Amino acid sequence: MKLNLKIIANLLGILLIINGGFMLLCLPVSLIFREGGVIPLIISGLLSALIGATLWATTRNRLDDNLGKRDGYLIVTLGWLSMSLVGTLPYILSGAIPNFTNAFFETLSGFTTTGASILNDIESLPKGILFWRSLTQWMGGMGIIVLAVAILPLLGIGGMQLFVAEAPGLKPDKLQPRITATARRLWIIYVGLTCAEFVLLLLGGMSVFDALNHSLTTMATGGFSTKQDSIAYYSSPYIQYVIILFMFLAGTSFTLTYFGFKGKFDKVWANEEFRVYSLGTLLLGVIVSVGVYFHSDSGVEQSFRDALFQVVSIITTTGFVSADYTLWGPALSLLFFMFMFLGASAGSTAGGVKIVRHVLLLKNGILELKRQIHPSAIIPVRLNSKAVSPEITSNVLGFIMIYLTIYMISIFIMGLIGVDFVTALGSVATSLGNIGPGFGSVGPVNNFAHLPAVGKWFLSFLMLLGRLELFTVLILITPYFWTRN
Repeated sequence: MKLNLKIIANLLGILLIINGGFMLLCLPVSLIFREGGVIPLIISGLLSALIGATLWATTRNRLDDNLGKRDGYLIVTLGWLSMSLVGTLPYILSGAIPNFTNAFFETLSGFTTTGASILNDIESLPKGILFWRSLTQWMGGMGIIVLAVAILPLLGIGGMQLFVAEAPGLKPDKLQPRITATARRLWIIYVGLTCAEFVLLLLGGMSVFDALNHSLTTMATGGFSTKQDSIAYYSSPYIQYVIILFMFLAGTSFTLTYFGFKGKFDKVWANEEFRVYSLGTLLLGVIVSVGVYFHSDSGVEQSFRDALFQVVSIITTTGFVSADYTLWGPALSLLFFMFMFLGASAGSTAGGVKIVRHVLLLKNGILELKRQIHPSAIIPVRLNSKAVSPEITSNVLGFIMIYLTIYMISIFIMGLIGVDFVTALGSVATSLGNIGPGFGSVGPVNNFAHLPAVGKWFLSFLMLLGRLELFTVLILITPYFWTRN
């Protein structure tokens, strides 16, 4: 089946209209603080909406409304790229980030919720521009396409293919029979948790502006902060514990969160991935806190708080920083490097490999040992007491092999660009896993501003690749995607 170019252009237009609307939402912030950025935001918002409206208007008389899988993959990838390209306008027009390469890197880092930044003086940016920076993460956290799917019925378009292409996990969870109803419920939960964190941060003494921005970027597991020192700027244990809680919730499958709100806690705890995620995070937090206690002058409570904060931040791929984990000794540094390959739950806003894939990989490995002893036995891999199909097991093995292969090749490419070995290890791991801080010269107290332009473009590609979980992007560069069946 050939690509439906009209509907692809039509949906890209809708996404750009949404993008422009969010830009204009930043205007009240600029007007309240009177720090500039009003005109750039108006121009950016109107221009994005105009481009989108033009695409939508010229293609609204579509030949048909059928979306194929290939259409879905192309719409998702081009949608994220087009919104990121147009999303650079507020930065460039305001002069906050005049360099296009840097502006694109910051914007795509926002939309993919990576949180890697090139900014050296965040506090100096106009508040309206900072709010746009946080909004890019909040939109990207739940998913740009999921937002569009939630409103697409108004436009007469089905969205299952888009939902699958943007959330290409093992199996997209549907809370309701209609995928649009699922998308709406996901966004209701997302907005509700964001508002709850906002109130709690206000009670902790954060300003309205800071509380709002940190709530947006926490629930997106993005990690952009309004402070150059990130969460380390705040000395309040209360604020850190609140953010730890919501980072953990953001890294939990939103399907389970929905069950939790419905009071179905037995369903939540029965989920094997959630048990591994919650108990594993707590155990790792305790292990790291022991190391921090003996490696620093901090007391027991602060050691536990700093350790748990950074463990949750890295595992959920949020990337907030409350302490420099690279100063906790080589053993803990190596441990944090390993955390970058975990990821939180499937169906959450977190990036990375995801816990469920590690669980299935480990179970399959153990079963292979049993099959060596009983070669004729049929022993299926089980998850949540149900047999996992061989197709899903193959998908997991393929994903992890491709992920590691891309990681190794990317380290080599960063080395060719001239980046030192440790920085190459860290920058590739954090970009592909959508985490934020890395190691070497892109560690938790540094940023990506000093990297060569070609390195920033390559890492931007890795951010998009990681956010869309490899296959959605990689399938576009295969010959059979473009071959008419």
